[in-house]
Amino acid sequence: MNAPFRMERYLTDGGIETDLIFHGGFELPLFAAIDLMRNEEGRTGLEAYFRKYLEVAADKQVGFVLESPTWRASSDWAEPLGYTRDELAQYNRDAIAMMRKLREEYVERIPHILISGCIGPRGDGYDPGKEMSVDEARSYHTFQAAIFADEGVDMITAITMTNTPEARGLALAAHDAGLPCTISFTVETDGCLPTGMSLKDAIEAVDADGTAAPIQYMINCAHPSHFQPVLEEGSAWLERLGGLRTNASKLSHQELNDREDLDEGDPVELGDRHTELGRSVPNLRVVGGCCGTDERHIAQMADGWARS
Repeated sequence: MNAPFRMERYLTDGGIETDLIFHGGFELPLFAAIDLMRNEEGRTGLEAYFRKYLEVAADKQVGFVLESPTWRASSDWAEPLGYTRDELAQYNRDAIAMMRKLREEYVERIPHILISGCIGPRGDGYDPGKEMSVDEARSYHTFQAAIFADEGVDMITAITMTNTPEARGLALAAHDAGLPCTISFTVETDGCLPTGMSLKDAIEAVDADGTAAPIQYMINCAHPSHFQPVLEEGSAWLERLGGLRTNASKLSHQELNDREDLDEGDPVELGDRHTELGRSVPNLRVVGGCCGTDERHIAQMADGWARS
């Protein structure tokens, strides 16, 4: 399936949930940004959030991936969040409509804007828990994949994948919906998935599905110091890595979970890391943030990447 990218470099947003909670002052039950689609105040807050990052892309004159605020909007989360399944489906549609509105607003100022339907793990983003089979994951993630196809997104991005069966099933669901797909794995401080599997083995396992293989892979929710040591120059699997959404903090997932305040790290140092990463990841085309990052970090990442 053809990739939707037309440019070599795209930015995306930062750590949406941490930014909205700690800087926007919003309460996000179950860390679900989709909850802000419930009312006008929340929707206005989401639009303001995305505009901060769109302004960075406009300033740097690079492409931008509008990643919908639907990471925690798959069907199992409807009941805990107090929605019916139909209400959750509508919020997914509304989120894509918001992305279209924002793209139209910035289409003259940013060289190329993609809309990506974001899908998160069925369970926790740090803990693989009880793994589904590939077929179970394919069936489960069809709920969002079908909505996104109907709404005309450019691609699907699966964020914070913790295990390969779910990643493989999600890639198949995207393929069934006729959409190109990016799989983004999260890693621990040793550069391995929460299951203990290496990035190399995880990427090769998902690629084994052939025609349903993702257009690229990403890493998210980890600081560069956690995964840089495993980026082996010249390795074939590294050619498949196309994006990074890094944490501001060098802390582990458990340490971040245990904190009550936000570790914003050092934006300048994080930008410098992206100079190194741009040199070591040959096909890097998407850069953004995860936990603790905001528009300051993204601007520094863009500058660091430009120096690579």
